[in-house]
Amino acid sequence: MNTDKFKNLRYRLMESESWPLKYMFKFITPNQDGKVEQVKALLPEHGELSFKHTASLKYVAITCVAIMNSADEIIDITEQADRIEGVLIL
Repeated sequence: MNTDKFKNLRYRLMESESWPLKYMFKFITPNQDGKVEQVKALLPEHGELSFKHTASLKYVAITCVAIMNSADEIIDITEQADRIEGVLIL
């Protein structure tokens, strides 16, 4: 678990007193080797997904807005995405 890496995110999320809340995940991933599908598979099924490709189609920005029930849910998805090589978390 990479909890230290996401300590600031966890802290900011824990400050929120109104759960569940609407959260926006943003990732940039290389458009190769099924990485877009890997990231998509991590995101909540009930979330609103949008994709934006770079002009060269080399990278894809993935945005997902979803109602999340806890900071742990958000951190878990973020940590899993962080394990995919080449994925940037915004």
